[in-house]
Amino acid sequence: MKAALCYTSTTPELIELLEREVRKNLGEEAELISMQDPSILAEVREAGYVTAAPAARLMRMYTEAVLQGADAILNICSSVGEVADAFQPAAAYLGVPVVRIDEEMCREAVRLGKRVGVLATLATTLEPTKNTIKRVARELGTHVELVDGLIDGAFGLDQDQFRKLLLAAAEKIRDDVDVIVLAQGSMAYVEEDLTKATGKQTLSSPRFGAQALRKALERKGFHFE
Repeated sequence: MKAALCYTSTTPELIELLEREVRKNLGEEAELISMQDPSILAEVREAGYVTAAPAARLMRMYTEAVLQGADAILNICSSVGEVADAFQPAAAYLGVPVVRIDEEMCREAVRLGKRVGVLATLATTLEPTKNTIKRVARELGTHVELVDGLIDGAFGLDQDQFRKLLLAAAEKIRDDVDVIVLAQGSMAYVEEDLTKATGKQTLSSPRFGAQALRKALERKGFHFE
């Protein structure tokens, strides 16, 4: 069994954290194909939205994963999550599901509360995450109020500085939300700290994405211990 992990951000912390979660769910026997193209996110950040060229390169990455024998694909970047959505008809035809890292996290946030705070360091990640939350809320037959927590100047900081800014941003919105969503997988290491500091359940995407990847493989007939 092979699972392809498609990265558009290649920080060592994100890769280590995510692959640990995937191993926890798929086991040590699973073959992981790591596919990386950080230029995709760089171009999206520069343009402020997903333009045709980076979207096409990401779709090419999915196709290459299929050619390498992947049984399922995990799309890791929320900024380009809607590219994964657009690819779904092709994925269904190919029989290789493309799983978004953040979709089940967003669904869980909607289950937990009507007021959802979204923390992000990039507007290009904040807006797609909000769109996903609104979509899954409609699917669940409910309505949510979204509270923005865009943290300017935090992208690329070291972990200690990043943690301080995240904690400060969470404190600002804590009284206005029922649950907090971390829009970027790289924020996951602060999840427990934010939950303790704010008293509000905080969710990050790597564990949800890894669980969703496992479920997609189970639907294809793979079995896990």
